[in-house]
Amino acid sequence: MDATSAPHRIPPEMPQYGETHHIFEMMQNLLEQLLIHQPKDPMLFMIEHLQRNNDHVPKIMILGPPASGKTTIAMWLAKHLKTNLLTVESLLAMGHSELAQEAQQHYARDRSVPSLLLVRLVQERLSDEDCISRGWILDGIPETREQAIMVQTLGISPWHVIALSAPDTVLIERNLGKRIDPQTGEIYHTTFDWPPEADTQNRLVVPEGISEPATVRRLLRHHRNIARVLPSYPGILKVISADQPCVDVFYQALTYVQTNRRSNAPFTPRVLLCGPVGSGKSLQAGLLAQKYGLINVCCGQLLKEAMADKTRQGEAIQPFFKKGLPVPDSLILKVLNLRLSQLDCMQRGWVLHGFPRDLDQAHLLDTTGHKPNRVFFLNVPLDSVMERLTLRRTDPVTGERYHLIYKPPPTMEVQARLRQNPKDTEEQVRFEMDVFYRNSAELEEFYKQAITLNGDQDPYTVFEYIESGITHPLPQKGP
Repeated sequence: MDATSAPHRIPPEMPQYGETHHIFEMMQNLLEQLLIHQPKDPMLFMIEHLQRNNDHVPKIMILGPPASGKTTIAMWLAKHLKTNLLTVESLLAMGHSELAQEAQQHYARDRSVPSLLLVRLVQERLSDEDCISRGWILDGIPETREQAIMVQTLGISPWHVIALSAPDTVLIERNLGKRIDPQTGEIYHTTFDWPPEADTQNRLVVPEGISEPATVRRLLRHHRNIARVLPSYPGILKVISADQPCVDVFYQALTYVQTNRRSNAPFTPRVLLCGPVGSGKSLQAGLLAQKYGLINVCCGQLLKEAMADKTRQGEAIQPFFKKGLPVPDSLILKVLNLRLSQLDCMQRGWVLHGFPRDLDQAHLLDTTGHKPNRVFFLNVPLDSVMERLTLRRTDPVTGERYHLIYKPPPTMEVQARLRQNPKDTEEQVRFEMDVFYRNSAELEEFYKQAITLNGDQDPYTVFEYIESGITHPLPQKGP
């Protein structure tokens, strides 16, 4: 590539390869780790880091006041994500560690562990192979601003931080009923979560420090500290109300930790909108193009423009249009490939609709190198499409478009001369719907990361949903 020439025409395969294999995120993570650890041999360090392949394992912190349920949520998440749960108790129980033995002595004497010693224990535990390969969840750590700074200084960086919150009156009531199974470590409650087994009930014990005065003191200490801890995690923090059923809290937390964190890697939207006739693809494409500057590529309009400009492809297409025959896929692909290869599409991204309509066309589009990185399927029931399309009319005198329900003609005279497009007849709409839904299952299987949404709602609600799927990373698949 000539460095003195501009603008450079970058092949579409280059940025797509980078996005597919997470090249930009990989380089960003490597740079972060190099600056944190400052190894003597950077090349060997990078090779070992890449071989670990652990840049996407869970790295979660769960914070919250006493009795907010953070330990229960942390345990459920650890089981669901098959990752490691780290608590103060589990860190103290590391019998093979000299640091753990020293911490146990402090805890036996003062009922607490010095911040520096606790953070060093965390660092030691996170260096174990299971934490490297399967990730970790820190329960209630860091507790203070001092600990948060120490954790960051050592390069311990979570992907997600969850802070639980609830009114103090609710937390005090919860804490008074808390019981612990000394054999399993499971937490129960006399009111909300009492075990059905008699053996389990009999061995439950009252944990230390759950009296009302003790709980109030712990809450005051938490409120003083948490206000200085949370600002340490901008952009990755989610606050969840704990004053709701524990299962609801868990699913909100699970949804959050399964979302990908946003990186600074470059991203050019290549959006594909699929849906039956009348699903609103054109409207959504126009809204995306208007707000984000994407190139609106309507396949049908593109073919008409090629014929109007009398290009070589346009002249080849024209006989098919005149006879009312479908245009061969090979001709459509030539026109489409030419448009998507232009510099504005490469730089600003595009939103495509009207193609592909079936699996064969999807494979053909894939061969051109123009692969969408966001695919949306707009599902609309037949009755709604019928109402949208079969009641549309056009005034042949003025060219004004009307809808017999949503935009009726102003006078009886105008209504008398209205005409219906042959494409909007009930028979034709049913046929188009049938064709789409016959092919949609294979298309959805081809585009495995596609997002399906209900298109039978307010257009701006649909747009907000599509918009969120473009501006935010796609969620991770469950284990």
